[in-house]
Amino acid sequence: MSTGELLNIEPQELQFPFELKKQISCSLQLSNKTDDFVAFKVKTTNPKKYCVRPNTGVVLPRSTCDVIVTMQAQKEKPSDMQCKDKFLLQSVVASPGATTKDITPEMVVRLLCMVFCVSFCDLVQLICTCVPVNVQFNKESGHNVEECKLKVNYVDPPRPPSPVREGSEEGSSPRASVDNGNFNDSEFKAAPRAFGERHEPQDNSEAKTLIVKLTDERNSAIQQNNRLQQELDLLRREANTSRGGIAFIYVVIVGLIGIILGYILKKT
Repeated sequence: MSTGELLNIEPQELQFPFELKKQISCSLQLSNKTDDFVAFKVKTTNPKKYCVRPNTGVVLPRSTCDVIVTMQAQKEKPSDMQCKDKFLLQSVVASPGATTKDITPEMVVRLLCMVFCVSFCDLVQLICTCVPVNVQFNKESGHNVEECKLKVNYVDPPRPPSPVREGSEEGSSPRASVDNGNFNDSEFKAAPRAFGERHEPQDNSEAKTLIVKLTDERNSAIQQNNRLQQELDLLRREANTSRGGIAFIYVVIVGLIGIILGYILKKT
């Protein structure tokens, strides 16, 4: 937790469970520990990559506000899983009853400076004189602006539970990673190997699932083949039976014709 005079910020580091082609969000909690209205503004070194809602706002006295930071879907995974992006959260005391609409858009002010060729301080003084502005985030105008820098860190996404092998480490005491307050360096070197071992049961489970699926498909194909073979045999039997019946009818017809012809010849 970052503790300032105006706001408490938790967490101090933005952690994103990195996944390709997927938007990922994490939240910040801003706690106003004063009796004043505190305005805040969130900036980043890579505004095209992140979406902050809300990026400006006012935290009421003795209350909290949640800020959601969303990272756009990434097409490539960084090789070292390191991120150089940073965030800057500025806070300043606002007038009682101030709202988000009272926050001065600093970029608009600087753009007007370029257009009218005047200094930033002169233009801020002019705006404050002509327009009732309650909140400003520039130190040049004499305001006490509190700033907090936040780092961005990529972490591995949560993995599904893998099956436990027989004879695993149940009942065995884990190796102590701290001896008398001193860290054991061997534990840090062994971490990559531990991650490698976790992948193996998952791979074996996927292979078994694929084998079972292929076996079921093969059995289904064999049953369908047997069913087709039985239907083919039945059709052959029916064809043979129909042929035999037609031949018998022919014999009967020929016999009748012969009897009639013999009867006629006898009369003649």
